[in-house]
Formats: sequence, C-alpha cells, structure tokens
Amino acid sequence: MVVVSSGFANSVVLPESESRSMMINLSSSSSSSHTFLHCNSSSSSLAYVPPQLRIDCKPVGVRRLISDTGLVRVNPRCEVTSERNTDVESPSQLNSASLSALEALKTSAADRYTKERSSFIVVGLSFHTAPVDIREKLSIPEAQLPQAISELCALNHIEEAAVLSTCNRMEIYVVALSQHRGVKEVTEWMSKVSGVSVSEISRHQFLLHNRDATKHLFEVSAGLDSLVLGEGQILSQVKQVVKISQGVPGFDRKISGLFKHAITVGKRVRTETKISSGSVSVSSAAVELAQMKIPQSSYDSVRVLVVGAGKMGKLVIKHLISKGCRKMVVVNRTEDKVAIIREEYTDIEIVYQPFSELISCASGSDVIFTCTASETPLFLKEQVEALPRLSSQRMFIDISVPRNVESSVADLETARVYNVDDLKEVVEANKEDRLRKASEAQLIISEEVQEFEAWKDSLETVPTLKKLRAYAERIRESEFEKCMGRMGNDLSKKQKGAIYGLSKGIVNKLLEGPMQHLRCDETEGRSLEEILENMHALNRIFGLETEISILEEKIRSKMEKSKK
Repeated sequence: MVVVSSGFANSVVLPESESRSMMINLSSSSSSSHTFLHCNSSSSSLAYVPPQLRIDCKPVGVRRLISDTGLVRVNPRCEVTSERNTDVESPSQLNSASLSALEALKTSAADRYTKERSSFIVVGLSFHTAPVDIREKLSIPEAQLPQAISELCALNHIEEAAVLSTCNRMEIYVVALSQHRGVKEVTEWMSKVSGVSVSEISRHQFLLHNRDATKHLFEVSAGLDSLVLGEGQILSQVKQVVKISQGVPGFDRKISGLFKHAITVGKRVRTETKISSGSVSVSSAAVELAQMKIPQSSYDSVRVLVVGAGKMGKLVIKHLISKGCRKMVVVNRTEDKVAIIREEYTDIEIVYQPFSELISCASGSDVIFTCTASETPLFLKEQVEALPRLSSQRMFIDISVPRNVESSVADLETARVYNVDDLKEVVEANKEDRLRKASEAQLIISEEVQEFEAWKDSLETVPTLKKLRAYAERIRESEFEKCMGRMGNDLSKKQKGAIYGLSKGIVNKLLEGPMQHLRCDETEGRSLEEILENMHALNRIFGLETEISILEEKIRSKMEKSKK
C-alpha cells in the first residue's frame, strides 16, 4: 500500500499497483497543472506530499478517475481532480505555505490552551472504588512522599502536588495547568510506579476538580469518607502529609494551603460534633471485629498476638486492653517501642518477641493482628498450613496495606483471614447516630469550603498585580531613559538619582490605589466579587490580557526543563 498525503490534511491510501499508475500520470502531466486531492476528514495523516499535489478536505462520493492508461480507483471518500493554472507555485512557496498553516494551527491551539485556568484535581482510589489488592500496589511509603511530589511536579502540566496514601486510599492532589492533560499524566505516572496498567487504574479511580476536590479532602480529614465514620487516625495522616511535604518543591502555596485548611476542618468537625466518640478507628474496628468472632465474645481466654508496635500496633494494643484483654504477645523488630507501651500499661502482661520468633509465636496464638509496614507478606500459605491445628480456626486480622497475610491463606480450612475491607461489618454498629453527626459535619464543611474557595479565588488577582506593576515599570524605565538621553551628560550622579527616585515615586503613588483595590483585606470591607470585578476592569483598561499569561510562562518553563 502507498500513502499519498499532504502536509496536514487527510491521506489517501491506494493499492501499490494503482498508485504507481496514478503517480506516473501525475508526474507526466503538464508542469502548469495542479492536481487536487479532495478528502473526507474521517482519516488523517501528517506527511509530506510532492509539490504537484494539493489537498482540499471535503466530503465527496465514490468517484472513478480515468487516466491515459486506464481506470484508477481511489478511496471512496476521496477524489483526484486536475486543474490548469499558469501561476505554478514553486516547492519553496508550497513549503512556506505549509509552515504558515502549521504555525496558525499551533497558535490557535496555544491560544485555547493558555486561556485554560489552572485547576485543583484529585486523582484517587479508595475502598469505595478499588479492592485492597489494587490499593496495596499503588500505596506509597511515607519516606517516598517527597520523591513522589518531585516526580509529579516534573510532569509537563503539574504545578503543585501532594500524596495521601493510607490503608484505605491512595489519592493524589495536584494543581494542574490543564485538567485533561493533568489527569492523563498523573494516571500514567501511577501506572509507571505501581506496575498496574492505566486501564486497570482508570477502571477503579475517581476524579474530582476544584470545589469538589476541596470538599472531598475536607470530608476525608473530618473522617466522613472513612471506612469507620469519624475515625481520628485519618486526621493524623493528613497532618503527617503536611509535616513530611513541607519544604519540598511542589508542595507550594495552593496545595499546602488546601491541606492546612483540611486539618483545621478536621479539628473543628470533631470538636463541634463529637463524631470521634466511641470506636471510630480502623484499629478499634479490627479489635471489635475479632471480638465478634471469638467464643463468648470475650478476650479472657484467647491467646492474642500483635505483629508490629508502630502507630497502628500501639492503637490495637490500646483497644485490646479497653476490651478486657490482659495478656498478649507483641512481635516487633526492636524491643524499644514495646518497652514504652509496657511502661504505659504496667498492669497488663505484654511479652516481647523478635521477628525471628514470628512463626513460633503464631503457632501458639488464636487471634493474630498484623499491622506492619512490610511490603512483602509475613505469613505465607505454606507457613500457616504447617502451624498446629486449633480446636477452631486460627484468626488473622490484617489491617496492613500492603497486606501482611498472603491472600491465599484464606483458602485454608484452618484459618480465617480478615483485611481492612472486612471491617465494614463493624461499621454498621450505631449507624444512625453517626449519620446524624455526619449531617452536622456537612454543614461545617460547606462553610469551610466556601471560605477556602474565596481565599483560592483571591489568588487570581496576583498575576494581574504582577502584570500591572511590570507594565508601569516598563513605561517608567523607557521614559527615564528618554529623559536621560535628552539631558545629556551634564547631570551629576546625585541629580540622576533624584530623577530616578522621582520616576519611581510617581509610579508607586499611581499604583497604590489600583493595587489596594485588588488585595483581599477584610478591614476594607470589599467582597470577593468586587475585587474580581476590579481585576477584570484593570485588565481591560491597561490591556493586560494581551500580556503573556502566567499560565503560558509556566508551560514554557516546564517544556524547557523537559528538554534539558
């Protein structure tokens, strides 16, 4: 097959034998003839075409073209016609025309592109949308968050970023220079670092933009989007994101402002609604779930093993004690953390064992809680299968992501395995009371979203402030140079300094009023609508919209960096 096409128009595909005949006829035609190739816009190709051919795009029917040597059939959507023209364009003229067309296309696209406002976007997967086996592949350890932010902000259309990765969710918050391109780049990055295909991620992900993204993070921080409604651990995790990300390039004004405001919202909701009262954490739900499954629903005669003494492990131990568990074995890499917990609960028998004794400890346990940050399973199917049988099934409560217990362990008759997705059974308890508190929390969140969006919108005036000052400075500098040129070399350094200071003073005084009316100052009593109206008026008056947009500057900067 041979493709005959023009610079940026649609292509025609001919069988090789027919195209040969056609090209012979074209090349043998008079030099003063142009051949016009009319194509439907349903197919497209960008390729070079000999200067004898011109392509016009328009729908046509099936045509038969008769050459001197016989019949030539072309694509039913295209036709070749011939037209006399005494003004033959040279190859260089046609190339120049093609380049001009390309530039026009690029300019048009760039114009549309740079008028798009940067957006807040959250690209995420949670227990609502994705199973744990997908979430665990996408999870990012705390230590890798700064690197993740740097990699995300290195993408062409991502300006700022933050990552919230917990056992129940993997959410990436970004300020994107383009919504659609930003989502595409973030999804591809997630696929690259996790090994999960883009199609699989897209099947389970959710996307929220601007106000909806803000509201979502506030709900997450308040515990309204948690598996256990109102759980307090998620607020600590949001705080940890800020703590780790602070100072990392890319965790900048807008994203850090969003997360810090989310912390304020989480605190306010818990204080005013008491939504965190009772068992409202993943760890407490895990303890409650185990209690529901064990005989007599009591920990009195149950041998308990806790694997991991980190934040989650400590919370599990705390809730076990609150449920009446007086003795337990804790396996951890070092004894330090276990010793601290033991000092806090002096009346509880807490036995420390190193990881080398993990399987041995498991063989003597009825209920095993796993809550470590290990990226590989701690309990494999063959290991659990080899453990001595109990009178009832050995219970594994795995609240780690990635999971500490291999999924195939659940296939054994001697074991029952529960993971974070199974905690929904516990969540159903006291649902009515929690939903009532959640309704109260939503009213608070609505107020806070309104306040944050007002702050975010006020940032729109910053580019106008910068452009107005730059515009005034260019005029001042130009007029100052003209003045110096007319005055000659007779002026002393002191006199020149005085004139320079005069020019700066005049500009600053003239800008003082407009600048003041663009700033958000509650003491002035101006509404956001009034400030934005002032901004648009200044843009029109001084022609600031014709300046290179801040967004365009950012895009160019990104492109330059990517080339290096």
